[in-house]
Amino acid sequence: MDKEKLYKLRSEATHIKPMINVGKNGVTDQLILELKKTIKDNHLVKVKVLKSASYEDEDGIDGIAEKLASATRATIIDVRGHSVVLYR
Repeated sequence: MDKEKLYKLRSEATHIKPMINVGKNGVTDQLILELKKTIKDNHLVKVKVLKSASYEDEDGIDGIAEKLASATRATIIDVRGHSVVLYR
């Protein structure tokens, strides 16, 4: 993906609200199925990782972002605070 498109997607992502929340159970199969449906419909998805989310298997927010991206075959556009933006 070229830088121009990446900047455009980041700009778009600032104006959308989180569509999926990762809760205290962490990344579950049900969450991945829901994310796949959402990303198929919208292409650009913002995921909010709640502070109570389980980080046991992952290495913090970056680990969760990698796991979500690989499970949905998406590209990580941005990780800020507790929000992850994915694009496919």
